Amino acid sequence: MVRSRLQKEVLSLYRRFLRASQDKPGFTEHIKYEFRKNSGIPKTDGLRIEYLLRRAQNQLKQLEKMECKSMGFFAQHED
Repeated sequence: MVRSRLQKEVLSLYRRFLRASQDKPGFTEHIKYEFRKNSGIPKTDGLRIEYLLRRAQNQLKQLEKMECKSMGFFAQHED
């Protein structure tokens, strides 16, 4: 399977998030939820994907610097 540049960036970022969250309980579930939520964005919506990538890269930097050791979150389920 040939992947585009954006797909490779997203997968790389996802792996980096998972590595950074290994010692922080609650973060992994939130990260998976966010990536799953945004997986439905059409591949043709490059501007939105690039915006979300930049935002996620900034969030990853914050996560790597954080002193916080765990996190909880609320998710709103669509029925």
